[in-house]
Amino acid sequence: MRVVIMTAGSRGDVAPYTGLGAGLVRGGHEVTLATHGLFAPLAAGSGVRFHPTPVDPHAVSHSERGRGLHASTTGLGKLLRAASMARSAAEEMTDALVQAARGADVVLAAGAVAPLGRAIADGLRLPSLGLFLQPQHPTREFGAPLLGGRSLGTVGNHLGGRAVISAVDRVFTQALHRLRTRHGMTLPGPSASRRAHERAHWPVLHGFSERVVSRPKDWRPGLEITGYWWPCDTRTLPGDVEEFLAAGPPPVFVGLGSATVPDAGHLSAEIVRALRTAGLRGIIQRGWAGLTARSDTDDMITVGDVPHALLFPRTAAVVHHAGAGTTAAVLRAGVPTIPVPVQFDGGFWAARLVALGTAPSALPLRHLTAGSLATALRRATEEPHHRDRARQLARALAVEDGVAPVLAALDGLTS
Repeated sequence: MRVVIMTAGSRGDVAPYTGLGAGLVRGGHEVTLATHGLFAPLAAGSGVRFHPTPVDPHAVSHSERGRGLHASTTGLGKLLRAASMARSAAEEMTDALVQAARGADVVLAAGAVAPLGRAIADGLRLPSLGLFLQPQHPTREFGAPLLGGRSLGTVGNHLGGRAVISAVDRVFTQALHRLRTRHGMTLPGPSASRRAHERAHWPVLHGFSERVVSRPKDWRPGLEITGYWWPCDTRTLPGDVEEFLAAGPPPVFVGLGSATVPDAGHLSAEIVRALRTAGLRGIIQRGWAGLTARSDTDDMITVGDVPHALLFPRTAAVVHHAGAGTTAAVLRAGVPTIPVPVQFDGGFWAARLVALGTAPSALPLRHLTAGSLATALRRATEEPHHRDRARQLARALAVEDGVAPVLAALDGLTS
């Protein structure tokens, strides 16, 4: 079949679908990844075609509105600000997503654009299913991940999940209006569409492992957990990174991925001081936060984008923002970790890492100082059970096949 995978957001919202797409290609399908043009290089070497869509998420995150997310101190406040920003982006991407779908036999919609991708598929009378990297459906078993994951009790958890769904529905109101007026599609509103698909048990596959998040017992039929979709990354490590790794004991990797921070200079200085206090070498990734070791020395190096799958297994520990993609990469690498949740689902994944035993504790960004990070680093690298647990879990994840259930679901859509 001709399959189009639609997604949007940061690198972590895109990279897993390159590996899934490559697996579907090996299964005999023709796969196109439709997402922001910024991420075209991620599909290189995967066998997956690329269809660019507008919007530069890096520019959005560094805009005045994007940086304003730090002004919100609650998960709901951050979500509402993000939803407001996403409305215009969703409408801007709509035409390109329709164009990608017109050449497809089936639409696979990532969680970030699920209501829009599903509506496009309905308008073109194509089968579709969801591909989510986080749990998004309400459950009483844990707090809504996009609100940080803190448990509010069984009733509060369920209501929080419903609030997230309502906020996401509102993001796509303008985009669905564009589908009707510009593309002539007869469609209900986003809330009515969601309710209809929920009643019909619209299939949603989740690209993480049940060893990390068990399937909630109160989820409806059609919501399944497949195992991780590992990114397809054909790059090698840069020469300077290889030289740094060879020059001493395993370093600690510190990176916040696509997260931004209020004061990159101050945070960078705290990170460097923490590493030196703990007596550890460091690889500091600039990321979208703009972190830096200021000047590379024998014990520190600043890097850009590097392949996590090659670097993380060679580190003493990984300090990261606990996004879904980086969390998966750390678990795959089998090394101890210190999650530094910044926003959205970071708190949820950070709590899971602590519960799994691979992290000594979570260290939210607002609490990160040289002293608190140094203490966490010592625990992560000196208490052996964190590494032992990380290695044990990595071995278990290595034998899971997250692609096979997606291939089976595709067969089911057309049988």
